[in-house]
Amino acid sequence: MRVQLIGFGNIGQGLARVLLEKEKYLEKRHGLKLRVVSISDISGTVVDEEGVDLKRALEVVEREKKIIGYPGEEMSGLEAIKTVDAEVVIEVTPSNIKTGEPGLSHMLAAMKRGKHVVTSNKGPLALEFKKLKETAEKKGVAFRFEASVGGAMPLVNLATEMLSGDEIYAIEGILNGTTNYILSRMTKEESPLELVLREAQELGIAETDPSYDIDGVDTASKLVILANAIMGVDASYRDVKIQGIRKITPEAIKLAKEDGYVIKLVGEVKNSHLEVAPRLVPVNHPLNVDGVLNVALLRADIAGDITIVGKGAGARETNSAILSDVISIWKNGACL
Repeated sequence: MRVQLIGFGNIGQGLARVLLEKEKYLEKRHGLKLRVVSISDISGTVVDEEGVDLKRALEVVEREKKIIGYPGEEMSGLEAIKTVDAEVVIEVTPSNIKTGEPGLSHMLAAMKRGKHVVTSNKGPLALEFKKLKETAEKKGVAFRFEASVGGAMPLVNLATEMLSGDEIYAIEGILNGTTNYILSRMTKEESPLELVLREAQELGIAETDPSYDIDGVDTASKLVILANAIMGVDASYRDVKIQGIRKITPEAIKLAKEDGYVIKLVGEVKNSHLEVAPRLVPVNHPLNVDGVLNVALLRADIAGDITIVGKGAGARETNSAILSDVISIWKNGACL
């Protein structure tokens, strides 16, 4: 299987490490010999039809901070998709919730050229899910995006494959590890958000600009993807009612604890209504998970309530989902 990797930041580099680690296992277990024939980042593209030396690519990026030092050429990811021969495009560029670019153009270009798409990029899906899905169906290619929601948690594949006979009529969950860590610490220590956030940034759990997480944007993006993919809701990010955690105080945390509750940032879709907001969750409720963990509760008409808990972020965890999607495409005979 010939693969193009678009994006070589934390997720892309993490994928390269996983592929080096799992090379023999993939061939022995699945009969899959995977060749990364191009790698693109903002500086340019490296192309090798026999397979890019992933170890060398990682060394170059660590030293040069860009893939072009491989050496490569000043070819954009979009140009690489249009010109390099491959079956699968793995799109892992940073998420852009305002326009979806450049990921949206990358995915559409790949599909229009008959290439399967695997992605962890939330922005394009949160804004243009219907367009992406319809383009993939029209061109007869696979569109896999398990890694865009919940890291290593197999939410989409579980619901659409293992529970394909069920109607999922509601989904609620904690879909952002950063906010869950902050609220967990605030609950244990009754400390103000500003202090816990600063510590989370020092630990690398929160970004320098944490607004994407604490304002509920990340949770809303993931909720849209789940609603569209699992429940067939035709929604975009703009349809979500969002409230973040900036106004949560130690006093509110304390009052909740006294009544047997914790405060969590919960995303919910029900009756085509999508909302992200802080909620009171009973201490013994399945949604009360600690630290950076994510949790999702699927409400199904036959199976009943199903709860999935796992690490919702991290390069290695996200690449577990990416690899699963790649293997699925291979096993379904799309690249034989």
